[in-house]
Amino acid sequence: MSKVGWIGTGVMGAHMCKHLMTKTNCVTSVFNRTASKADMLVEAGATFKPASQVAKDSDYVFLMLGYPHDVEKMVLSSEGVLQHMKKGSYLIDHTTSSPGLAYKIWETAKERGVHSIDAPVSGGDIGAKSGQVVTMVGAEDEAFEKVNPLMETYSKKVELMGGPSMGQHTKAVSNILFEP
Repeated sequence: MSKVGWIGTGVMGAHMCKHLMTKTNCVTSVFNRTASKADMLVEAGATFKPASQVAKDSDYVFLMLGYPHDVEKMVLSSEGVLQHMKKGSYLIDHTTSSPGLAYKIWETAKERGVHSIDAPVSGGDIGAKSGQVVTMVGAEDEAFEKVNPLMETYSKKVELMGGPSMGQHTKAVSNILFEP
């Protein structure tokens, strides 16, 4: 049984995590800066833990944070989750961020023996609630194949766009093309 951690249980993250929990047999731990935003998941069986403990305990750590600076701090700082993740585990970032940051995270993760996947989503809160987000993935082929079944639990479409940072590149283009 896989152990999954989810960090960022706001408007989209909580629903995406709930779909994952409902459709898999994964043991799930969660963290959010505002603990009450994880209540729905705790009631569904998740365990609330500090971010560092989520990272230590998980085979797969999912992020759905607000801004790139939140991702950088949560992942790359001296207290960041990457410092606590075990070799061979997977870091999946769903935050809309920057290609440069995604590549930097991938490089640092690779040095630590962790697989990093940038996978921003579109679909907003409605897509997250209905399990119908579109996930644009930047990853190495083997990492994508391993994580894809988990992402499919809350996505209507998951597409590998290329190697590391290509998910963020695709999301940037999407935002430009489909800006209201």
